[in-house]
Amino acid sequence: MTQKSKVPTGAAVASDETDREKALELCPRLVPFVGEFETYLALLRKWQPKINLVSEATLAQAWTRHFADSAQVLDAAPGVTTWADLGSGAGFPGMALAICLKDQPGAQVHLIESDQRKAAFLRAVSRETNAPALVHSGRIESELPKLAGLVGGVTARGVAPLSQLFAWSEHMLLKNAVCVFLKGEDWRRELTQSELPSSFRVTSIPSRTNPKAALIAAARDLRVSEAS
Repeated sequence: MTQKSKVPTGAAVASDETDREKALELCPRLVPFVGEFETYLALLRKWQPKINLVSEATLAQAWTRHFADSAQVLDAAPGVTTWADLGSGAGFPGMALAICLKDQPGAQVHLIESDQRKAAFLRAVSRETNAPALVHSGRIESELPKLAGLVGGVTARGVAPLSQLFAWSEHMLLKNAVCVFLKGEDWRRELTQSELPSSFRVTSIPSRTNPKAALIAAARDLRVSEAS
C-alpha cells in the first residue's frame, strides 16, 4: 500500500504558524525566505513517509528544530558564502544555508550525501526553492577532499562525533576554511575527547534554539564571531 503524506489539520497549521514566528524571532535571516522554507517543509512532509528524513516528532517544530537551528551557522561565520555540508541527510544545515544565501553573488553549498534517495530529495528541494545547492552523491571521505580550496566553510549536524568531523575536515582548515558544527547536549564531552593541532583555535557558541546545545567552530585564522 502506498503511503500518503500527512495533510496538516487546523491545529497543526496553527502549531506551524506559532513555531514559524518563534523561528523568525530567533533567526531573522529566515524572514526574506519564508516562501522557500514553506516549500521545503511541504516537501519534507511529502517525502517523509517514503524516506526517514527526520524524526517524525520534530516535523511539528520544523521551523525551530531544523530551519532556525541550521541558519544560525551563518551568523557564526559571517561573510562565508561557500560551504560543504557533511552527511547532509534531509538538508540540515546545508540546504537551509543555501536558501538563506540564494541572493548572495557566487554563493554555493555543496551537500555530501551517500544515500541516493536522500540525495534525490535534496535535489528536489534545490530545484523547487532555486537554492544554490550542489548535491554530491558519495561518501564524505571521498567527496570532501575534492572541495579543498573551493569552500570557505564546512558544517555538519548529527553525523559523527567531533573527533571524526575534525579528522575529515583538517585538510579544509589548512586551506583556511572555517568549520562550524552543530552539536547537542553532549558537546562538552565530545570537545574534550577531540584533538586538533595547536595552530587551530576552537570555540563554542551557545545555540539559539537549544540552551544545552552549542555550535563548535574551528579555524586557523579565527573568523568566527560569537552569535548574539
